[in-house]
Amino acid sequence: MSNQLPVINLMGPTASGKTALACELYEKGGFELISVDSALVYKDMDIGTAKPTKAEQELYPHHLIDIISPLEVYSAAQFVDDASLLIDQIHAKGKTPILVGGTMLYFKALLEGLSSNLPNADQAIRDEIEAKAESEGWDVVYADLCAIDPLAGQKFNVSDKQRIIRALEVYKLTGQPITQLQAEQPKNLPYRYKFHNYALMPDRVELHKRIEQRLKIMWDIGFLSEVESLIEKYDLNENLPSMRSVGYRQVLDFLKNGDRSHNKIAEMEDKALFATRQLAKRQYTWLRSLQKTHTIQTFCTVKQAQEDLRNFYD
Repeated sequence: MSNQLPVINLMGPTASGKTALACELYEKGGFELISVDSALVYKDMDIGTAKPTKAEQELYPHHLIDIISPLEVYSAAQFVDDASLLIDQIHAKGKTPILVGGTMLYFKALLEGLSSNLPNADQAIRDEIEAKAESEGWDVVYADLCAIDPLAGQKFNVSDKQRIIRALEVYKLTGQPITQLQAEQPKNLPYRYKFHNYALMPDRVELHKRIEQRLKIMWDIGFLSEVESLIEKYDLNENLPSMRSVGYRQVLDFLKNGDRSHNKIAEMEDKALFATRQLAKRQYTWLRSLQKTHTIQTFCTVKQAQEDLRNFYD
């Protein structure tokens, strides 16, 4: 076990301060940063993702930022492959990787491995499922899932659209329920790593204040204009994973509606705020779930985390 490579995982909900903490650790020397964020992978999506600025990235370089266009898809499996390669390269330099972000699915995939033989995504099948949902409703599609995979039906809610699509897609491709395949298939556990897991989990009231403040700054510095520029540059639609990111989805809906009245702008901003708070809630839920099977030290404040992480650089 002594030859396991140390990896620091710094998790937390949006606006919790984890990126600032990771940058402070980077300044101590001996570290490199790897982004664990499904939105930061997209080029030209800067303001709405709270992406570190170009100047900040020069001071604190992050791997896995700006690696694909908003038209492309990036999976948890791709993240594990990319992050594992980077972790090994960083250790080869004699440094310690810090993985920082809020995409808990990516952390879970890295910590536990992924089922090895599930089929790749099939866009034609996904389009077919989404078309049925649009014409008949998600309740009908969810009922289809419950009929072919009752266990998945118990685990998922009708609002878990992406998970429902994936489960139905796997069944259509293999003829077997995804829950059965996941239970039967071996997982590629990354035994060569020693994970040190930390999570920033501020008080909910405090976090909601920080989310509201961050969104106000985003609107002030041109989030709306950023999405308009994206629409001009790319052939975007609401079904792309990039445009399902919180904030972008609400702005895209607003721009498609065409009503630029003050009331509609305020409504869009309120929807984005609510969606971001819901994202934070889901991130808390993911973290609590991960805590059941992994040791994760949690902190309410950045200061508390700094004290505990001191042993990595003292």
